[in-house]
This record gives sequence, C-alpha cells and structure tokens, in this order.
Amino acid sequence: MSLDRPIGRTKPNARIAATLAAAFEEDPAFVWTLPDLPVRRRVLSRFFPIAAVQSQRHGMILASDSGEAASLWYPPGTVSDGWFHSFRDQVRMLSIFRSALPRGLKVAEAMYARHPRPQPHWYLRYVGVAPDAQGKGWGGAVVRAGVAFAAERGCGVLIETASESNVAIYTRLGFEITEEWEVPDGGPRFWTMIHPAP
Repeated sequence: MSLDRPIGRTKPNARIAATLAAAFEEDPAFVWTLPDLPVRRRVLSRFFPIAAVQSQRHGMILASDSGEAASLWYPPGTVSDGWFHSFRDQVRMLSIFRSALPRGLKVAEAMYARHPRPQPHWYLRYVGVAPDAQGKGWGGAVVRAGVAFAAERGCGVLIETASESNVAIYTRLGFEITEEWEVPDGGPRFWTMIHPAP
C-alpha cells in the first residue's frame, strides 16, 4: 500500500461504510451512545451507509482508491434535506439506534449548537482508516486532500473529535482548537478544531 495511490471524490459504497464503521468502533462518542460492543458494531454498520449518502447528496466523500481511508464532508452554508429525506432518515435512525437514539441526538445537538451559522467552513463530519491500514499516513492524506479542496474555494475546515489522541494529529495538520467542551449529562469530552481559510 503506497500513498502515491490517488485520493479523490467518490460515491458511497460498501467499502467506505465498512471502513468508517470499523474506524469508529471505539470512538468515545459512539461508546457512550452505544456501550454494548456487539450492538455498537451493528448500529455503525447501518449508520455509515446513510451518513455517506447524506454527504454525497450535499457535499462530498473523499477516499483512497480502494477505501482504506474515507471521509464524509458537508459544504459551507446551511445543509437542508427537505421534508422527504429528513423524514425518511429520521425513521431509519430510529430503527437503527432504537433506545440509544436520545443519547445520539444529544451528541449531535451539542455539536451543531457550536457551529457558526451560516457555516463558513467545509465540515469534516467523519474521517477514518481501516484498522489494518492505520499508522501508514492514509488518514492525514485524506484530511490534507479535503483541506486543499476547501482552500481552493477560499474556505477553512471545521472538525470535532472526541478522541484526545486525535487532537495532536489534527494540530500537526494545521488545525487549531477553538473550544473544548462536554456533552451534557455525563457525555464525552469534545474538541472543536478549525483549519483556517487561506
């Protein structure tokens, strides 16, 4: 596996969803939302195909050519699904998360409450690397590709992470911490970070 293989825009597919599901299996926010590992695996395997389609609909998916690393993005401005897609996705999320949905919504609402409105940045919703490909530079390469894409359009990039170990990684990639905060009612700690516009 070599980093000279291309990273580019792509469409949702099973490999990308599987990469992200595996990468987020031990993410503190998902662990808090879904403490039981078998349940978490089941939910993530069903959640990320939906999240990928949402990003394709509004923004973009950037991934390595064979999907070892993948990222889901929303564009600047306000993302609105319209009533049909919103209602359908809400029903699907309820069927996937079931009793864990209130915790999942608490995390999502806490994140979005901290976003500028309208959003001036490209929003890096999720980025992950398949476990057998981690530590080889793929994650950084995907993030740098997205930052370059945003910069070409005069925009910065916003990301949140609930993994403290990721903060140093994103800092090396040029991101700056804008806020450190916790999800209410005992939820995980998050770091909001921005890669400034050029």
